[in-house]
Amino acid sequence: MRRVAITGVGVISAVGNSSGEFFDNLAAGKSGIRRVTSDFVDKLGVKVTAVSAFQGEDFFSKKQLGLLDRTSQMALVAAGQAWRDSGLELGEEEKQRSGVYLGTGMGGANSLDEMFGKLYKNGAARVSPLFVPRIMSNAPASHISIQYGLSGPCLTFSTACSSSSVSIGEAFRQIKAGYADIILAGGAESLLAYGSFKCWESLGVLAPEDAEQPAASCRPFSRDRAGFVLGEGAAIVALEEMERARKRGAHIYGELAGYGSTADAQHITNPSPDGQARAMRLALEEARTSPEEIDYVNAHGTATINNDIVETLAIKKVFGERSRTVPISSTKSMHGHLLGATGAVEFVAALLAMKYGTLPPTAYLRLPDPECDLDYVPNVGRSGVRVRTIMSNSFAFGGTNAVLVAKAV
Repeated sequence: MRRVAITGVGVISAVGNSSGEFFDNLAAGKSGIRRVTSDFVDKLGVKVTAVSAFQGEDFFSKKQLGLLDRTSQMALVAAGQAWRDSGLELGEEEKQRSGVYLGTGMGGANSLDEMFGKLYKNGAARVSPLFVPRIMSNAPASHISIQYGLSGPCLTFSTACSSSSVSIGEAFRQIKAGYADIILAGGAESLLAYGSFKCWESLGVLAPEDAEQPAASCRPFSRDRAGFVLGEGAAIVALEEMERARKRGAHIYGELAGYGSTADAQHITNPSPDGQARAMRLALEEARTSPEEIDYVNAHGTATINNDIVETLAIKKVFGERSRTVPISSTKSMHGHLLGATGAVEFVAALLAMKYGTLPPTAYLRLPDPECDLDYVPNVGRSGVRVRTIMSNSFAFGGTNAVLVAKAV
């Protein structure tokens, strides 16, 4: 089987719209969580979000914006960053063996919300035909494919919060098996419309605004945690067959070496430590890596009461005694929960931790929880750390688990 290199990264998020800005802020423990500023804020019970400073007008013409939901806009810009970072230049035959794998939970949700408002609230007799290509879940992947002429496999994955990790893992398998040589993989999501807020609010999983410090509203693994904060953004990695990357002298962030995918087959919203543990074991097995070799885990860590306990139990099942010493953090404490994009964003965070030897913290971990008793890198990042092998966990509603393992080369 062939090996798979990671040769480019791109990211749009509430803590930065480039990989450098993104990781600098994560390493410093700076949160992008703030009060909602939209005109519907008075109708919300939960008033914090992790919105990106990204402005589509800076990258696209008015005509282009008419075709692009905010999710597609961010996906295209993150893909552009990854493409330039990778230094890829492809001929027509190479483009036929290159593709796009993208994850998203709900695709063009903002456009859907806008359309419903025009129809049901404002009584519009018709809406623009452009809403169809804006709403389609496969639109972000298709736009990227068109932008770079990549005519190999172009697929969209929707497995809730693990969507973008699944997209990266499946792209890895496609290259490993020889069906493609290059794939831009990752995810994008923007669910910060009024309807989305109200749905998640009703589910009871969103964190209330912290009374003293809005930025501290999401506190994974802390005893006083109260839920996650909705975020938005995109992250894309350029995956490439290893020998091809080496021959062209590409900068290689690392080798994507293992991927584990499982279903809890238990409950639509209640996670299973057994399902999560099996995904971690499968990723380790494929990477031919032991738990003792993992230097950092980027946890799913949503800051909901049950999720953080279940993930802690799953890590203990897999890592045994090593679970007490392996550094783990949840960067959702700073960039929020990007749902379908969150796995890719966190995988990029873990890759950059490996590149720079710096571990981002779990910010605002104020009170130790006796049921979450592992090393969650509380509050302050760690620099000068030897990081050779990383794991990134994504555990979704619906029970679809995805775990990625990457190694330094």
